Amino acid sequence: MRISAGVEMLQLTAKAFDQDIILNPTLVWNNDEAILIDTGMPGQMNQLKEALHELDMSIEDLKVILLTHQDLDHIGCAADIRNNSDENIIVYAHGFDKPYIEGDLPLIKTNASQMSNEELAAIPDDIKYLYTNPPKVDVDRALKGSQQLPYCGGIEVISTPGHTPGHVSFYLRKSKTLVAGDALVLANGQLMGPVKQTTLNMDEAVQSLENFLHYDIEHVICYHGGYFQGCPKKAILRIKEHTLQREKVKRK
Repeated sequence: MRISAGVEMLQLTAKAFDQDIILNPTLVWNNDEAILIDTGMPGQMNQLKEALHELDMSIEDLKVILLTHQDLDHIGCAADIRNNSDENIIVYAHGFDKPYIEGDLPLIKTNASQMSNEELAAIPDDIKYLYTNPPKVDVDRALKGSQQLPYCGGIEVISTPGHTPGHVSFYLRKSKTLVAGDALVLANGQLMGPVKQTTLNMDEAVQSLENFLHYDIEHVICYHGGYFQGCPKKAILRIKEHTLQREKVKRK
């Protein structure tokens, strides 16, 4: 889906726990460079190649991979992309998530050694290997909040921890597009906060949404749910208010 000139929301299909899901990496490019934000699940290389081919591009055109965080469905094809290219692709991720992405530490949410026998048994056989042998890729450069990346008219790193310790989002200055990663999701056309079941620190994740209020955002790409065009600031304030009300009810 074309968001604006040089910004495309890709759509990759996958199956997880007997459910069909759509993942939305973002491709940003100009005449000289192409940047991929998040890379899909392991095994989705052919889908990525097909998506690039439809845009008259190839894996060889990619110069940079930006990872929003360490989860399997975001880092899954990063190593394969690097291995399938003769180019020196630069991989970026936040320093807090870097050791997990590189395999020095087990991925926080899919660490088989920390799971009960019942939890392991519930994992479908066709993806169980990902919990015992997860993908990993070397991170060349560590990101930090408010960092300015000199690609495609400028990309700003927004620190949005909570979903994982090193979760980041990206603001594409030229098109006023927010690539939210998993800091926001889109459900039934409504912009929502991060999913509680998969978020390590929900309070921190909701607090992180305030960082979006400093930007002039016209487009939002959610990795889960896709494209939102509207008034994200109103939605973010609504999410915060709903969370505060929920916490008041809990304390009663």
